[in-house]
Amino acid sequence: MALAVLSQPRFRAGQLVMTAGVNDLVQRGALNPAPYLQRHLNGDWGDLCDEDRRSNDAALKNGDRLFSSYRITPDLKLWIITEWDRSVTTLLLPDEY
Repeated sequence: MALAVLSQPRFRAGQLVMTAGVNDLVQRGALNPAPYLQRHLNGDWGDLCDEDRRSNDAALKNGDRLFSSYRITPDLKLWIITEWDRSVTTLLLPDEY
């Protein structure tokens, strides 16, 4: 599934992959991950504490892994992880980590 990126991202996503759980939600029309991926690539880390936000901001400069968390509904959270070398960005559910 191709996900469009609408504006200039702050970093490369690399290959985009999603876990079976995310794919199932997308196929059922229960989740559109595109806006959350856009936020992640733009440096909006979602529902993280200040310490984790600062870690991501530092990771943009020093090449570490990037992590975002977005609460979609009260019962659904989406995680997005971009590897340190920016080769792969994975969309997953917390219980799939």
